[in-house]
Amino acid sequence: MSAAHQVLFIGTSLTAGLGLNPDSAYPQLIQQKIDSAKLPFEVVNAGVSGETTADLLRRLDWLMRGNFDVVVVETGANDGLRGTPVATVRENLRTIMSRIRSGHPNAKVILVQMEAPPNLGPAYTTAFHGMYAEIARETGATLMPFLLNGVAGDRSLNQADGIHPTQRGEHIVADNVWRTLEPVLRDVAGSKA
Repeated sequence: MSAAHQVLFIGTSLTAGLGLNPDSAYPQLIQQKIDSAKLPFEVVNAGVSGETTADLLRRLDWLMRGNFDVVVVETGANDGLRGTPVATVRENLRTIMSRIRSGHPNAKVILVQMEAPPNLGPAYTTAFHGMYAEIARETGATLMPFLLNGVAGDRSLNQADGIHPTQRGEHIVADNVWRTLEPVLRDVAGSKA
């Protein structure tokens, strides 16, 4: 089946697959799931290591030139690691989502829940966590549960840095993503058939 539609993954090193063979990053594993399900989509991995929400804003206009039906936005983790004020991250995320909506009003948008490390204190981590659901509600995006569910904090599933999944961990991440993404893809494929 030829890929009639595109899924754009915008993200950080977690999406880029830092430390892994490029074919092992979760977007490529998602492509395998898409192919197995015989869905007409091609994955484009636009992950950039170290990227913050502000960095993403700077390259977003270039990304918006593409033609895609579904966009998965995974950003904010590096902001959380740096302790960027939640208000700043929230405003950047709002602007990112708004630009995607205005540039591609018919695209389905999925916002990936990210978390801040606990060392920044409970007030920060609670506010950081809550902002994703708030922005998904405001923008009509689908909120995907935390990308690293079942992987974060498990040494056997992470590389030596304790942040980036191993190949085994990446398969769990792909399963996490697929649970939210598959129904969206089936919906898009059905509406465009």
